[in-house]
Amino acid sequence: MSADGGAAIPRLSPGRPWPLGAHWDGRGVNVAVFSAHATGIELCLFDAQGEHELARLPLPAHTQDVWHGRLEGAGPGLVYGLRARGPWRPDRGHWFNPNKLLLDPCARELVGRFAWDDAHFAADRRHPQHMDPQDNAALALKARVVDERPGAYDWGEDAPPATPLAQTVFYELNLKAFSALNPALPPALRGTYAGLAHPASIAHLRRLGVTAVELLPVHHHVDEERLVKMGLVNHWGYNTLGFFAPDPRFASGAGGRSPRDEFRDMVRALHAAGLEVILDVVYNHTAEGDERGPALSFRGLDNASYYRLYHDAEHRLHHENHTGCGNTLDIRQPRVLQLVMDSLRFWVEQMHVDGFRFDLAPVLGRGDHGFDRHAAFFTAVAQDPVLSRVKMIAEPWDVGPGGYQVGGFPRGWLEWNDHFRDAMRGYWLHMGHGGGPTRGDFAQRLCGSSDLYERRARSPSESVNYVVSHDGFSLRDLVSYAERRNHANGENNRDGHGHNLSFNCGAEGPSDDPAVLALRGRLQRALLATALLAQGTPLLAAGDELGHGQQGNNNPYCQDNPITWIDWAAADSALIDFTARAIALRRRLLPLGDRWYSGLPDRRGLPDIAWLRSDGQSLEGEAWRDPASHVLGCLIGRPGRCESPLLLLVNADTAARRFRLPAGPWTLLLDSTTPDGRAHEPVDGAAEVMLPAHALWLLARSGPARPRWEQPQDTRRCRR
Repeated sequence: MSADGGAAIPRLSPGRPWPLGAHWDGRGVNVAVFSAHATGIELCLFDAQGEHELARLPLPAHTQDVWHGRLEGAGPGLVYGLRARGPWRPDRGHWFNPNKLLLDPCARELVGRFAWDDAHFAADRRHPQHMDPQDNAALALKARVVDERPGAYDWGEDAPPATPLAQTVFYELNLKAFSALNPALPPALRGTYAGLAHPASIAHLRRLGVTAVELLPVHHHVDEERLVKMGLVNHWGYNTLGFFAPDPRFASGAGGRSPRDEFRDMVRALHAAGLEVILDVVYNHTAEGDERGPALSFRGLDNASYYRLYHDAEHRLHHENHTGCGNTLDIRQPRVLQLVMDSLRFWVEQMHVDGFRFDLAPVLGRGDHGFDRHAAFFTAVAQDPVLSRVKMIAEPWDVGPGGYQVGGFPRGWLEWNDHFRDAMRGYWLHMGHGGGPTRGDFAQRLCGSSDLYERRARSPSESVNYVVSHDGFSLRDLVSYAERRNHANGENNRDGHGHNLSFNCGAEGPSDDPAVLALRGRLQRALLATALLAQGTPLLAAGDELGHGQQGNNNPYCQDNPITWIDWAAADSALIDFTARAIALRRRLLPLGDRWYSGLPDRRGLPDIAWLRSDGQSLEGEAWRDPASHVLGCLIGRPGRCESPLLLLVNADTAARRFRLPAGPWTLLLDSTTPDGRAHEPVDGAAEVMLPAHALWLLARSGPARPRWEQPQDTRRCRR
């Protein structure tokens, strides 16, 4: 049978209940669809463009809540949708309406462009208790069968870089914003998969020295109706509809490549450059919203199974909303868990990605009584031969009860550490203000947040250290605005975080005052250096190394325009050099390593770590909590590594301070007060240095190791 309906349409045979979705085996297409409450599922066939419905074929077999059938002679290119029959009982969570064409949750490629219309809603929008009679097939997204057999795409010699965590530096980017304004790329490739794969993009990543790109969502998503009415879009993409399909809005179509193959070309090019590909994924909710939302796929197939509904039988109409987006996927349901696991394996096996960052990750571990680190999802991942070998990163909070779980995920999982973010922002940007982070807070976050991870036998590298991410101010805006400027989002500046720990350096927004600009530059470099040199796994937000600003908008999720697009023409080349220098030093020296510190001396008599006051004496007792001083030294012995000790000096005060050095000689490797990080002050042989205000210095001992350390030793651990 051909996809255009030119041949007679055969009847469906029973086929198999696995795998879920529509799959070609070389002779025909097997279709399997989960629904525990439907009374029947119809397979609807369309022409190649998805414009004309050619046939409706009831799936003939039903096995353990899976409806299935096989279409002999069908193959890649077949365009189809689904219709579900069942009870119309919204009060019990059932929204079955056979007038609605539904997207296969396992669709590999989507056909059509979504446009909002009342016909997409299962209920009449004016009379929600009544079923809507309109047929939405002409407007609905359809699925296309693809060739997934081994060899269908030529991966050549592609292999995962498998970068060890100790060497990993994440670079978070939005595909559109990253290259939309890059003049080094052909216009047709800007903002696309092919644009990230372009040699100019890869050259920048290699210049920086990052090891992994972490892509904001690329799964096929839908722009919320509210945004569309305001002329905006969901630029970040956290509104997934197709968990197996690369979003075509990021595809250039160059060379006639499908979005699927253009994505693979991108992965292959990045791998060839030694760069891993991490996907930011959204398995906590879908684009269908709450009970007032459309029936595009999951809701129409089995709302009561796919989503968490209130337990009270009288309130099954309403969704539990642990995501703030209207609905919450119910991972307790085995078939929903299977959908997530199948999707993750697809992206690793078929698309060769190297890991995932999970948006609102506690949802995946929510059982009947809140978050559980032993939940079925985590167990399934841990034993999976494919997923257990890739990087798994949690955004460790959602908006439900008990949803803040920093430090609470299983061993082996990385977590975004907002304790690090807030402590470092507060330490550098609120100098001398009482009640802010102390030297003890700074030291604890610098050394892997042992209070969160060591007591659970977790590695310091499981803390993902960042001071800026896509969510919030850019780094330049963090030191340029005291208040958010989100008016362009259409919510009267009410959206986004109000507590940013930002500092405008004396002028709100853009300034041409040399003193203001100099201070902003120093603070940006100090924050970057802190995140990149700290113990843990650093994350850099794309554009921060170029001085990218977003006009003070700290929630630009809906701004697909120059507010978020990186302005490459205005890039701060010196800041790029500084960032690259800090990353190179991290990767070469691994200053703080990936082990917890004891403070005890090694066989050379050198403590693995010691903390110093500006007078060179041990930092002890109440001095850790002294709000009046933000000056300290961190002496890193690096026992067992046969390498010279390192010294990290920090002055977050507003004035320069004298600092007595441990016995030297010392060489200054990184100076955050200079535009490119290179040392302008010789320290070799100096017993005392003048440590500038707002400064972070990294020094290495340039002489032979001495048999005993010649300064007082603080044998305490880094837990203040």
